[in-house]
Amino acid sequence: MFKLTGKGKILSDKNIQLYTRYPLSSIFIYNGATLAHFLLGATGIVLGYNSLAGNIGGIIYLAFALFEMYLHLPLKVCPNCVYYRLEDSLCISGLNLLSRKIAAEGDIEDFSNRAKGLLCSNNLYIASLVIPVIAIIPTLIINFSIAVLGIFLALVALFAFRFFMLFTRIACVHCRAKNICPQAQQMFKDLKPTEQEG
Repeated sequence: MFKLTGKGKILSDKNIQLYTRYPLSSIFIYNGATLAHFLLGATGIVLGYNSLAGNIGGIIYLAFALFEMYLHLPLKVCPNCVYYRLEDSLCISGLNLLSRKIAAEGDIEDFSNRAKGLLCSNNLYIASLVIPVIAIIPTLIINFSIAVLGIFLALVALFAFRFFMLFTRIACVHCRAKNICPQAQQMFKDLKPTEQEG
């Protein structure tokens, strides 16, 4: 239905399916990649620094990442998403189901606020992915370890997979909120409006 060109631009036909309920396989891939990133990141920090400070840093990072993804987003972002309102819907993360249980319905006009401000949800989400990659680099210089290098390369691979495969081929391209999502608008900015709407 679409493909990436050699320059990384997305080509699309006009028949991209927008999901009301994402397939369970997509949800498992999305959450599996997310949890693997968080767990590997925490492990890399702990092993890389190999100290009490490293242990504490790894635990703090893991707590922050899990909190941001699985509590902050359902409380602050999901209530403003179309998937919160759609009957019998299931978003790519499945967090709309959790959000309905712990948060009151928000305003869809506020959905774009997820990308506004220094500490906005989008920035915190990106931080949860970037922090371990950056934190591990000094440990490879100071106290090189094959295991930590392997974790670092796995994190880089997961990061690339998320942005070049997961978002573009599994998640955002099929999302019913992509025309009001700042992240998706940036990702699909080269597509014509009719192509974006599928």
